[in-house]
Amino acid sequence: MSYGTIFWGNSLHSSTIFSMQKKAIRIMEGCGNRVACRNLFKKLQILPLTSQYMLSLLMFVIQNRNIYSTNIENHNIDTRQRNNLYLPQANLTIYQKGAYNAGIKIFNNLPLEIKNVACNQKKFKIALKKFCYRWSSSGIHTWSPALSFIC
Repeated sequence: MSYGTIFWGNSLHSSTIFSMQKKAIRIMEGCGNRVACRNLFKKLQILPLTSQYMLSLLMFVIQNRNIYSTNIENHNIDTRQRNNLYLPQANLTIYQKGAYNAGIKIFNNLPLEIKNVACNQKKFKIALKKFCYRWSSSGIHTWSPALSFIC
C-alpha cells in the first residue's frame, strides 16, 4: 500500500483505499463494522493512510533536500520562518496539490524538535514515526489544521 504513496496519497481515491485499510484492520481484529479503528491502528502499530502519506512525503523531502531551498536563501529578511522551506507561488491547482508543494507545506508545519533532526535521515525517520503514531490516534488535524488538504 505504501508504493508510490507520495503521488496517489492525495487523490480522490485515497478515501476508498483508507476505507479498505480500516476494513482490513477490523477483519484482522475480528471486530464489527461500526468499531472505531483509531485504537486498532495504535494497538497493531500500523500507520493509517494519511500518516503513511505524510511519512513517505517527508522522507522524499529529506532525501532530496538539494531541490528545496529555505526562505533565507530566497530573501535576506531575517524572519521567524527563515529556516522553513520556501514555498514557490503556483497558479495551477495540480501543482499546488502535487508532491513538491505538499512536502513543503507538511515539513513547514512540523514541530521544531523534528525539524532539528532533519539533517540525519535515520533520526528524522524515527522521530517522525513516533510523531505519526502519537498523532494518528487523535487525528492529524489536531496538530495542524493547515494540513486539511491531505485527508
